[in-house]
Amino acid sequence: MSEPVLPSFPGDFLWGVSTSAYQVEGAVSEGGRGRSVWDTFCETPDRVFSGQSGAIACDHYHRYPEDIGLMRDLGVGAYRFSIAWPRVQPEGTGAANPEGLAFYDRLVDALCEAGITPVATVYHWDTPQLIEDAGGWLSRDTAKHFAEYASIVGAKLADRVPMWIPINEPMVTTVYGYGIGQYAPGQFLLMDAIPTAHHQNLAHGLAVQALRAAGAKQIGTANNHGPVWAATDTPGDREAAGRASDLINWLFADPVLGAGYPESMHQHLPAGFADDLPAISAPIDFYGVNYYEPTQVSAPSEGNPLPFDLGEVEGYPMTTNGSPVVPDGLRQFLIELRERHGDRLPPVQITENGCSFDGVDDRARIDFLAEHLRSLRLAMHEGVDVRGYFVWSLLDNFEWSKGYQPRFGLVDVDYETQRRTPKASFTWYRELIRGDH
Repeated sequence: MSEPVLPSFPGDFLWGVSTSAYQVEGAVSEGGRGRSVWDTFCETPDRVFSGQSGAIACDHYHRYPEDIGLMRDLGVGAYRFSIAWPRVQPEGTGAANPEGLAFYDRLVDALCEAGITPVATVYHWDTPQLIEDAGGWLSRDTAKHFAEYASIVGAKLADRVPMWIPINEPMVTTVYGYGIGQYAPGQFLLMDAIPTAHHQNLAHGLAVQALRAAGAKQIGTANNHGPVWAATDTPGDREAAGRASDLINWLFADPVLGAGYPESMHQHLPAGFADDLPAISAPIDFYGVNYYEPTQVSAPSEGNPLPFDLGEVEGYPMTTNGSPVVPDGLRQFLIELRERHGDRLPPVQITENGCSFDGVDDRARIDFLAEHLRSLRLAMHEGVDVRGYFVWSLLDNFEWSKGYQPRFGLVDVDYETQRRTPKASFTWYRELIRGDH
């Protein structure tokens, strides 16, 4: 079967891969690491598939040299990883843990030696448990603690890490972690979870300032985004789609980009939220978009405390993770983002895009990536300034409440032996980076 022919990308386009600490590192009891909300969540009955956890995961903590070797073979220009807050500050406050910082020091040095740009995400959902016990993201103090943590890692690594992302996908923490309880910390607050969005946005802005003070050169975001479709063209469904998009997309993008909060969210935000908007909108150098799928909604049914009903996106192929494969949704959202924010929008990085499919001969993943890159190129032709693309993920890994069932990696991981096996998509992506497609 012939490989899909792709449009060309600029010569300086940045090709990368992404992972996150709790999903790949393992070693949760080593090196002075403190306890995180995900340690607790995974130990809580009926929260995670088959009682699985990230306690060992891909053992990246010990095997990072092998994984960097894979990335060197792949030919990527950048590796986006996350730093575990409880590994650096076991209690979430106070002095840094030297062993935790030393691990990231070694990782960054090894990446630089391999000619791979380190892209550091400061937070990917693994809040120290003691911070959660004190209120977590429902507490404004967490934003201040986070800025102190960002200052610590910036001071240690900014001399070698040129690209920084303070917080990964705050929407997921707000909606899935505090809103509907599917992710840690497992609270079911529905719209009363909205203050956690504001406190994460404030933490982002304060961390931007802290990282700049530490010498960080480029600072951006990594927000989960996608178009929201109305189930029908009725006024009720269209209004529901607007409110859903406010919650999923604009509650996070708008204030960071200096446009304030959507009006529909004001009633749910903490008192005095407007005073924090200047800090939240601290200038950034790139805007990160994580794209997986669109959302379809309709007007809320009677008794639904949310301002919309979620529906199924039908008529598209599905991944093994139950997501519809809608490549044009990436183009649609990027155009919407540019039209909404205009000159406020800095250059864009696609900081995550990927899919779950089984097997090492993963033709379906190749097709997924090819079609999404084609959609991305169309958005670029339509005027969206996109500078890079990161595949999720380098490795099969721990996929949160679904445990080890979904397989998102370009590299297969045998979790019993920790053997890594590059998939067909790994070879395809390598050839794409080399310009062979």
